[in-house]
Amino acid sequence: MGVVEGKRILVTGVLTEASLAFGVAALAQREGAEVVLSGAGRGLSLTRRMARKLPDPAEVLEIDVTQPDQLAAAAEHLANKWGRLDGILHAIGFAPPSCLAKGMLEASWDDVAVALEVSAYSLKALAAHFAPLLEIAGSEGGASVVGLDFDASLAWPFYDWMGVAKAALESLTRYLARDLGPKGIRVNLVAAGPVRTMAGRSIPGFERFEETWAARAPLGWDATDSNAVARACVALFSDWFPMTTGEILHVDGGAHAVGAP
Repeated sequence: MGVVEGKRILVTGVLTEASLAFGVAALAQREGAEVVLSGAGRGLSLTRRMARKLPDPAEVLEIDVTQPDQLAAAAEHLANKWGRLDGILHAIGFAPPSCLAKGMLEASWDDVAVALEVSAYSLKALAAHFAPLLEIAGSEGGASVVGLDFDASLAWPFYDWMGVAKAALESLTRYLARDLGPKGIRVNLVAAGPVRTMAGRSIPGFERFEETWAARAPLGWDATDSNAVARACVALFSDWFPMTTGEILHVDGGAHAVGAP
């Protein structure tokens, strides 16, 4: 019996087989969960292609997290399909080019607002629209919202306003944990080390993270292997962390705990 046997999980952010979200979806299925993916815009066709490559081909819903109508329609669809929702993986992030690798002074508020809405506020948007379904699962043993993070406790090279967005995501997670905990809904983040995904490659200078991370991390690090991150996410979806919420679980080889080599 798998650790998430019988659970029903919505997974966002699958674009390629290298996506962290793809690894989570595939492992969740192997561990017994039913999975539905979501995609948006130009990436929707990629998500549909990846859905067919999962161990069990998955349904794909169109969810642009900046469009309340799409969120509401998806929530209604899953209410009819499943009647409850045991988990959501938030694997969504985007920042316009002006927000990355140009320092903090160039980006306009309009660009920064896009980064914050898509990368941070979207966690609230998902949680709010799917709260009734999560609450049903919460009353039956617990529901879990898991977000993917990149540790925002430091100012990283090149990351700029996306780092600010991640800091907002971390703070929002704590507040959502406070508000949703009484409903039996846990909210946690997995702070992953750098993995060679489409999102990672879009960050200017990303290769420098790859070059230095393995040397810095006490346990080492392989930027081409997302398995450890997927295991952490699936564990948080399981019933093995019933009293853990508002937490940032680092899956980075321990790099966050040590200074630069």
